Amino acid sequence: MAKPNSRPTLIKYCKRALGWPVVEINVDDDQVEDRIDEALQFYQEYHDDAIEKVFLKHQITQSDIDNGKLANPVGITIAGGITSITKVFNLSDAAGSSANMFNFDYQMRLNDLYNVNYSTGLLDYAMTRMHYEMWEFLADDDNKQFEFKRHRNTIIMHMDWDEVSVGDYLIFEAYRILDPSTYTDVYNDYYLKRYATALIKQQWGVNLSKFEGMVMPGGVTFNGRQIFEDAREELEKLTEEARLNWEMPIDFYTG
Repeated sequence: MAKPNSRPTLIKYCKRALGWPVVEINVDDDQVEDRIDEALQFYQEYHDDAIEKVFLKHQITQSDIDNGKLANPVGITIAGGITSITKVFNLSDAAGSSANMFNFDYQMRLNDLYNVNYSTGLLDYAMTRMHYEMWEFLADDDNKQFEFKRHRNTIIMHMDWDEVSVGDYLIFEAYRILDPSTYTDVYNDYYLKRYATALIKQQWGVNLSKFEGMVMPGGVTFNGRQIFEDAREELEKLTEEARLNWEMPIDFYTG
């Protein structure tokens, strides 16, 4: 059987995992769609394979500067699908000029490159970078405060707007959800398939529990409660697996 590469094929996979078409799965199509939505949402929130690191560029306008100075700024609008912003960099138009060859950051990077190639190797490079990044954070912390409003797709910068100019750039280090319609291999993710199947199974148990104790022709009885409990245990284990093995650290979520 072909691996799932779309929403319909993922649904068929989950139903087959529960016994269909040999066993009738008593779950309405709309309920199945809801459970797939829920599975994707959980996967995108707690599994690091569901996101990718990106760098977003925004060129500062006079409107940004005027708005940033307000008591309640609206913020800068960014693309949708972003789950978190981890860093903000400010690049001026003069960033590539020769004048910047004499600033601390440029010389630091130049010396780092020398050390990696000709001196004590990657260990010193990594330690030096960590020291520099800590120094940069402590020295420039006030200019890097921001709020990320995920559901509004906006970033509110708490910085000295007099220190930037029209035409400068803000670079946002961000994490973005992988769109399953583009990256169709998401539908074949082993964790997602198990989680979606368990959710549909739990819904099946809920539906059958309404008929608990009812005797059908031939003496058949519904055991929805057992199906529900089995699914609940599976979901608990899968949730723990995600939180322990796949979720980003707490301090990853910035803004």
